[in-house]
Amino acid sequence: MTPRYLAATNRRVAGMSGMRRSLVISAIAVAVCGCAPKAPPLTGSVAPVHIPETRLAPAHQQIVFNWVFSDGNYKAKGDGAARIASPDSVRLDFFVSNGMGGGFARLIGDSLTVPNQTDSRVHDYLPPVPMIWATLGRFAVPPLPDTVARVDGDTLRVEIGRSPRWRATFAGASLCRLELIDGDRIRERTIRDDDRHVVYERTDAHRSLNLTVVRVDSVSNFDASIWH
Repeated sequence: MTPRYLAATNRRVAGMSGMRRSLVISAIAVAVCGCAPKAPPLTGSVAPVHIPETRLAPAHQQIVFNWVFSDGNYKAKGDGAARIASPDSVRLDFFVSNGMGGGFARLIGDSLTVPNQTDSRVHDYLPPVPMIWATLGRFAVPPLPDTVARVDGDTLRVEIGRSPRWRATFAGASLCRLELIDGDRIRERTIRDDDRHVVYERTDAHRSLNLTVVRVDSVSNFDASIWH
């Protein structure tokens, strides 16, 4: 909602009777925060904090994927490639369908660079850095205090930080979900259904990026120019 819309709404609400005003205020509250789902409590038995190693594969890889981006009424789709060099480097290329543009980004550690390119929306397609790494199965969030871990069968859930806090879900040693929780709401999340399907959502902004892996190729090396 825009500030102008909210101001006009507040003026209308101020002139209503008490009961009607309460009902309208409740409806506005639902509209404003209802997009971001409520975070369920951690379940399972309290366990010693032990976060699985989620390193990138030691060999160079090229992952070819299809993608669909949605941001409100704006939608785009196409194909792309992720060129990955262990331990912490990846180049991401996005090509929009029907020759409508494209661009690339470089992520090295926690530094994301998006050069000037034909399609200025490439920066919008990309999740925040920890979420990009989560799409590739790598757990890399900022170091924060107050870590809690709970185990439920072969599922491990770890929370790091307070407000906001990161919640990671592991199936065995594999990262399958990363969520950023602010208050009691999930504001962002990356969900890895399997090694072929990944979705990132900015839940309070109606924004999503869906990735479907087409193939994974092992590569002997990459030209050094792709990192510059």
